[in-house]
Amino acid sequence: MPTYSSAGCSVRVCIPDLNACPRVSKMSVPKSALMSKKILLVEDSHTTRLAHRVMIAKRTGYEVISVANGTEALKLAASEKPDLVLMDIMMPGIDGLEVCRRLRKQPATSGIPIVLLTFRVSEESVSEGFASGCTAYLKKPVEVDELVATLRQHLGD
Repeated sequence: MPTYSSAGCSVRVCIPDLNACPRVSKMSVPKSALMSKKILLVEDSHTTRLAHRVMIAKRTGYEVISVANGTEALKLAASEKPDLVLMDIMMPGIDGLEVCRRLRKQPATSGIPIVLLTFRVSEESVSEGFASGCTAYLKKPVEVDELVATLRQHLGD
């Protein structure tokens, strides 16, 4: 069980694994916990990926799964069926625009909202983002409230 300490305080966090405990049925878990939205975060910067992952989970309660590149994003989008993809554009290998195009071409992922989050701020870049099939385009650095509002808007919350 992990323990977190800071300024003379410590907190123990225990999250039960319902699959490992046969006496706890999914019916005893609040409906809202079973219906949590899942976000696929695609960001090549480890620091940015971690910061966004923690912030989104803390502010929204959404489940956040994350990967560092476009190739992993395509695989995980197909297997995990996220409710939304939040993705950087500038990444090594397959960039975010190409991932967006490919997700839109696949029947299983074509309807997933895709939010691009990038430093590319020119009018041409924004147009290119929407032409690739994104649902929303946010410019880095993004305000936390703007990001959360955008996620909630496209997830129907």
